[in-house]
Amino acid sequence: MHTNPRPSTDTKAKAGANIAPSADAHVSTSADTKTNTNAYTNANINASLSTNPSGQAGFNQNWPQAPSKLRHYLTAVIILLLLWGSAVDTDASWGKLIQGSPNMLDLLREMFPPKWSYFDNIVPAMLETIRMALIGTTSGAILAVPVALLCASNLSRSAWIYQPVRFLLNLVRTIPDLLLAAIFVAIFGLGPLPGIMALTVFSFGLIAKLTYEALETIDRGPLEAMTAVGATPVQRIAFGVVPQIQAHFISYVLYTFEINIRAAAVLGLVGAGGIGHYYEVTLGFLEYDKTCMIILFTLAVVLLIDYASTKLREKLL
Repeated sequence: MHTNPRPSTDTKAKAGANIAPSADAHVSTSADTKTNTNAYTNANINASLSTNPSGQAGFNQNWPQAPSKLRHYLTAVIILLLLWGSAVDTDASWGKLIQGSPNMLDLLREMFPPKWSYFDNIVPAMLETIRMALIGTTSGAILAVPVALLCASNLSRSAWIYQPVRFLLNLVRTIPDLLLAAIFVAIFGLGPLPGIMALTVFSFGLIAKLTYEALETIDRGPLEAMTAVGATPVQRIAFGVVPQIQAHFISYVLYTFEINIRAAAVLGLVGAGGIGHYYEVTLGFLEYDKTCMIILFTLAVVLLIDYASTKLREKLL
């Protein structure tokens, strides 16, 4: 009779003894690895930590140094020297301002109250001033469009084109509008026509300058795409440039119109028509109450046009 012998207790003990050391070794290795990793991480953190000047612990970073204030001090000193030198050369002083203050108060007393009955006399001249500003602004804006296109360096790639045109534009903008009115009065005689011509030239220079600077900031992507499909220069300007610049152009035209209303009010001082003629007459006869009426009327018109142009700008833009 054969029986299957059971493993003896010694055999089990030996087998357990053989397995146990391997498991213990694996657990020991994992524990050592985790300990070493934690120690390495803590060492890196401790190495990165430092004590800042305030005594608090923080990461050691190289913060940029604060800019020196010497440049600001030098700029302030230069500005003060320029102001002082300008005051000395122009013989301007606080003493003269204080000395002339009583005369300013006397003039204000003579201006108020304004002579309201003079309103009917200046309404036609004010309407003429508005017409002059409207025609001058429109004419200048039309002339400014092709010149602005020629001045933009991203549209006129050749410096032989845009540099001479910019020079001529700067030359036009150098002449003040009052001097332009005096020149045109000498050419065409007295009346609103010299004022219209002066405002046209002034509007042309201002709108062309602002427009070509805006043209140089447009996105060239649409232009390159249209060039790739064979578009003509006129098509590129009409469909690639105008949609990007029309909002700015409308804003510049409205802004110039507001300026021209104020400019046209004084062109009559040199005989260029408009409400400026009444400024010259009332000031010449020392009728300051009538002058005050003209000033208040001009202020009301300017505020009304400013409000209307703001609403129009919001609607169109």
